[in-house]
Amino acid sequence: MTATGTDETIAPTTTQARHAVSTRVFHWLTAILVFAALFIGFVMVNSVASYAQLLVIHKALGVTILVVVVIRIGNRLFHRGPPLPSTVGALERKAVVLSEVSMYALLVAQPLIGWAMLSAAGNHVAVFNLVRLPRIAPFSADLYGVLRQAHTVAAFLLVAAIAAHVCAVLLHSVTLRDGMLRRMTFGSSTRG
Repeated sequence: MTATGTDETIAPTTTQARHAVSTRVFHWLTAILVFAALFIGFVMVNSVASYAQLLVIHKALGVTILVVVVIRIGNRLFHRGPPLPSTVGALERKAVVLSEVSMYALLVAQPLIGWAMLSAAGNHVAVFNLVRLPRIAPFSADLYGVLRQAHTVAAFLLVAAIAAHVCAVLLHSVTLRDGMLRRMTFGSSTRG
């Protein structure tokens, strides 16, 4: 059963089926944005000299990620994924659903926590000084401290979820060779 409540069917060991083009575009766009935001976030907290400039970029990425992921979730509700390969057993299918739901939850929660953290610090979220978002949390030093910790923990959870996702894809692509990665790539659908 997928996050959308539909049953995944079993495909042959090597599947040529792919996700909808829109799903693939949102997947790779999200990946690029998240890697950039995580990288800048980790550099930012260790760089006094560049902190302010990196924060501007990090906030813009966070807002963009939130918008893209909300659209991506809507897209996912309308575009059922292709059948999973037969190499995916019943327990692993449950893990796929849990992984998908967890990843979406983290991708929504992380920018919201960051936005609330900035709000608790008394700041507005400005996207390159073009769009100014309202505060979503009251001004509070204590709340800011809690949200800052939550933002850090969520970043590490996101890194762990991404690592698990990449490892699972590598297992299926390199070891099982069941076409799992091909489901989310572009280009020729024939096996080379």
